[in-house]
Amino acid sequence: MATIFMERISRLFINVQQVRQVPRMLTEAVPSSMPGTLPDTEVPPFFRERYIHGGYRPLHRRWRYYFLSLFRRHNETLNIWSHLIGLMAVAVRLRHLAETVDFFADAHSWPLAILLASSGGYMACSVTAHLLAGKSELCHYMFFFLDYVGVAQYQYGSAVVHFYYAVEESWHRRVVAVFMPAASVLCCLSCLGCCYGKYRNHSLPPWVRKVGQVVPSALAYAWDTSPVFQRLLNSWNARHQDYAHHEQDPALLFHFGQISFFLLCAFFFTNPLPERCFPGRCDFIGQGHQLFHVLLVLCTMCQIHASYLDYTGRRAIYTRLHADDQAAILVVLYAATVVACALIATFMIGKVKRVLDDKVKTK
Repeated sequence: MATIFMERISRLFINVQQVRQVPRMLTEAVPSSMPGTLPDTEVPPFFRERYIHGGYRPLHRRWRYYFLSLFRRHNETLNIWSHLIGLMAVAVRLRHLAETVDFFADAHSWPLAILLASSGGYMACSVTAHLLAGKSELCHYMFFFLDYVGVAQYQYGSAVVHFYYAVEESWHRRVVAVFMPAASVLCCLSCLGCCYGKYRNHSLPPWVRKVGQVVPSALAYAWDTSPVFQRLLNSWNARHQDYAHHEQDPALLFHFGQISFFLLCAFFFTNPLPERCFPGRCDFIGQGHQLFHVLLVLCTMCQIHASYLDYTGRRAIYTRLHADDQAAILVVLYAATVVACALIATFMIGKVKRVLDDKVKTK
């Protein structure tokens, strides 16, 4: 027994030593000759962020430089790593859920699978955009349009689990025929609004661009989350009418958490805080967009757990409300929504290319 115990301690010590060597290994993997970052005065106005005065990566380097900048300090480092860690967390959560959920045989689990896929999808698109968009102006547009496609398909993933698992029977009767088609259309409008706002980035006032990006997304969020809002309201009313006999629903706490985190996300997405209060001091850490990323990951993790609790705890309800083949239809609609959003992004990239080509011709 003592020998086995000592062997395990030795292995643990070796593993800890290996982990401690990771930062040094990463530093050695990145060439020391890589260019440093630049102040905002040395990059084109298009790439400058308000109140961020430094930490910009130089343009028109080889792709290798931008991939390796994952391990370097610049003003996008935490934006990249926040969603990269979130993506890892979703992967770990999927692995744990796969131990108890049969995603292949049980069609009623497919909406949960859509949420997991769309959650990982938007984080992967975000990581790609923040990592590679600094290469050129065209890349900036292309990769952030990809980011908006990721956000739009995540909106669909949110809608499908709320409609399938969280919906109350009274709300289901009212919206059953239109809820998911409307959610799909709103996803496409959200993608179009974000892409167009980015396309007109320097020809419209900032508040106009924000309205174009935020309003469609806000409408999509209000519609997609309406089943959760109604369920929380019903639970609140039931608790106050018959407090002694009210049964606590464990999923509601996580639904409340995802809504709270999302509202904080919306605040930091629309307000450049705290960097507006400390211009030039949040170039690496402390940007509102970084807080937006972290809060969105927390929102997503709460949403995944709430949906899993609904999947396990409300089976008698959603199997009665939804036909056996409806989950397959929702999967097909998800694929169609992703394709439609990708076509919107492709169309907007074409408009960007024409504008950039005209700029070159006029020089």
